[in-house]
Amino acid sequence: KVYKRQSFGYTRSQDAQPSLRRTGRLENVNFPYISTTRMTNLKALLGAGVHFGHQVGRWNVKMAPYIYETKNGLHILDLVQTLGELKTARAVLKRSKHVLFVGTKPQMAPIIEDAAKKCHAHYVNTRWVGGLLTNWKTMSMCLRKLNQLDRQLNDSKHVEGLSKKDTLQLKKQRARLEKFFGGLRELRGLPDLVVIVGQQSEKNAVDECQKLGITTITLLDSNCDPTLSTYGITANDDSTRAVAIILASLAAD
Repeated sequence: KVYKRQSFGYTRSQDAQPSLRRTGRLENVNFPYISTTRMTNLKALLGAGVHFGHQVGRWNVKMAPYIYETKNGLHILDLVQTLGELKTARAVLKRSKHVLFVGTKPQMAPIIEDAAKKCHAHYVNTRWVGGLLTNWKTMSMCLRKLNQLDRQLNDSKHVEGLSKKDTLQLKKQRARLEKFFGGLRELRGLPDLVVIVGQQSEKNAVDECQKLGITTITLLDSNCDPTLSTYGITANDDSTRAVAIILASLAAD
């Protein structure tokens, strides 16, 4: 059954496309083609502000199919599509063995780390080091060095045999490597899947995944390019609440 908007309800139409249409308050709108469970999910997404895009002047024209309407100078994203995309992305995530979460905005760091740990995945949440994937041979040496420093500093007998200066130098080396590679300790090779939050901020990660043909799942705000991602999830990628609810749903069992 397909419906089109008319006043504060929906009427049947053969040529209308089902799309989330906000009319007044959500609870006053009837969505005949949406199940009760999906309606609950839509309310949660709306409550977290997942539907808010950027200002009209900052959009990417390629995102037009994912935008419902313009309201008060902002693009409103179509959350019905978001629900379907989440279902697809969750299935892709579950069948991937080695997953990497990427999001280096400071406010997103704890959310990225938490989501990755729930999935037993790896993460980069401070800074993307250029060549992390395309120059994996060199980067893997940094990871081995980090693991070696962990073993040395966790060995009390080894630490007792070092001077305070040497111990301090080792701790400084570990802290520096920890900052950039702390979420990659157990990564033994290139990931099967990369989840990207903030496409505009993670252009290096996007480019490297494109070059190596690595599957990606990207949160697509109204200023993103959907053609640069294997799978997209239409969502506000600037709000911590929005990103948290999307990643929580993605990482859910």
